[in-house]
Amino acid sequence: MRKFLPKAKKNSIDKNLLIFTLFLLFIGLVAIADVSAPVALQRYNDQYWYAKQHLIRISIGFVVMLVLSKLEFGWLKKISLHFMVFAIILLTIVLVPGLATQAKGASRWIDLGFFVIQPTEVAKLAIVIYFAKLASLDKKFYSYAVMLHLIAFMIMLQPDLGSTIMIMFIGISQMFIAGLDIKKIFVMILFDTLAVISLTIGSDYRRDRLMTFLDQSSDPLNKGYHIRQILIALGAGGLWGVGIGQSRQKNFFLPETPTDSIFAVIAEEIGFSGSFVLILLLFVFVFMLFRIANSAPDIFSKVLGFGITAWVGGQIIMNLAAIVALVPLTGIPLPFISYGGSSIILILAAVGIMLNISRYAK
Repeated sequence: MRKFLPKAKKNSIDKNLLIFTLFLLFIGLVAIADVSAPVALQRYNDQYWYAKQHLIRISIGFVVMLVLSKLEFGWLKKISLHFMVFAIILLTIVLVPGLATQAKGASRWIDLGFFVIQPTEVAKLAIVIYFAKLASLDKKFYSYAVMLHLIAFMIMLQPDLGSTIMIMFIGISQMFIAGLDIKKIFVMILFDTLAVISLTIGSDYRRDRLMTFLDQSSDPLNKGYHIRQILIALGAGGLWGVGIGQSRQKNFFLPETPTDSIFAVIAEEIGFSGSFVLILLLFVFVFMLFRIANSAPDIFSKVLGFGITAWVGGQIIMNLAAIVALVPLTGIPLPFISYGGSSIILILAAVGIMLNISRYAK
């Protein structure tokens, strides 16, 4: 495929994508304000604490999005290696005792006092940009495979199997788009799948999650509590829901309501019909990303665009699949809807890159 960087700005940004992004951000902010109210009131004596924090992060992310929508692609190519090294440094720091924040046996966050960084989210954007650079240089299979497995290994040490699978999905998607040897990719997928199975069976924590997923009634008050409460919320919503703000499960029955479980509470309040509309909106957004990536003018922007599309679409599918008990709970946030810091800022950064690509679309 011909490799070039567009020299002239031919189009304005995709305004439909920008408007749709703002709309999803608004829905997410309203959802967080509603779902997190009981927890926020108990912890911070302010029912809108989570919503206020999320609004600040949206504002930061929006500025980042606008900046990245205007920068030249050449700049992204130049910083790709430096940004990858930065992500590796963050992934290393998070493994050092005393430098990272631990929760539930995992070490995944760096607390700066005024902000908490999740290096895994930084790594997602870093791998997307770096693989696009490799594609533009026509690098071979092993250049991708070595870096992808290094990042996946470091994330697995946290431990975070869900994010490891997500990183692998993003990287493999880009490798397909870059036109690498399909046989080698499939062999890698086979070995990686066997590795995931081995890691799951070899870890008491992950094995318990798998067993709970396979038999959700085995320990309903302990290991199976979370997924059972999610299913109760989904069932309580019925077709039309119990009404916005009327969820019972958000009142300390359902764990992690502002983050991992937010869609379950939304489904309880707006029912199957409203949930279907929300899911449809999210996949319309993914289709808009796909359309931009597919019309990208060169190999760098095409691999970059499809990597971002795989990132956003993959997280939506993984989060929703866990909520409806199709896969074990992973802790993957729902883009634009779940409460988060690093997650929402970096998703908006990725949208900024897609807006940039849309300016040069064929």
